[in-house]
Amino acid sequence: MGSKNKLKRFRENETFGNVYQPTRDELVDEKFALKGNWNATVFRNENPLVLELGCGKGEYSIALAKKYPNKNFIGIDIKGARFWRGAKTAVEDEIPNVAFLRTQIELIQYAFAENEVDEIWITFPDPQIKYKRTKHRMTNAAFLERYKKILKPEGVVNLKTDSEFMHGYTLGLLHGAGHEVLYANHNVYKLEGSPEDVTSVQTFYETQYLEQEKPITYIRFKIKA
Repeated sequence: MGSKNKLKRFRENETFGNVYQPTRDELVDEKFALKGNWNATVFRNENPLVLELGCGKGEYSIALAKKYPNKNFIGIDIKGARFWRGAKTAVEDEIPNVAFLRTQIELIQYAFAENEVDEIWITFPDPQIKYKRTKHRMTNAAFLERYKKILKPEGVVNLKTDSEFMHGYTLGLLHGAGHEVLYANHNVYKLEGSPEDVTSVQTFYETQYLEQEKPITYIRFKIKA
């Protein structure tokens, strides 16, 4: 994507009422007014709040928002030029129960209050295979601790990935730490009984992976208190 196109998308994001772009200082200094107030201020209801972390173009957030009008969805990514597509679609199609937040996932606990979130989706994250990159792996112990802070006690996390490494790493970590694995499947399109939310919604990259016959894996789990 050219720099002119990126700048155009950044400017357009600023005009969308469903896009929120706090600064790092605003978050860390506890000056982000929406923390603890997403439902009351943005969605104006008390419906369950669902996050998609590393949402990319926002396809998953948009599809789930259409499918579940009685839930609120927030797609989160640091790359605003990517989720511009999802935000624009939500505006054009008048989808009221989806918003987008531009921030780093490492700062998630500053953007949401304790017990504010009902569910988290992590869709096709970078597996960060190299050892020195493990701190960026989105299901490592540090990230799970961040998620636990904002999830309700019965809140769940969904991991959908084409990386068998990420799937195995996460399963091992969950079992080792005593977290509750609700469902695990190493090939959701080949094995029966896969949750419909997992197979009925496909991202742009997922479609490409399926064309290459790469297995898509899925884990649904709870983080222990």
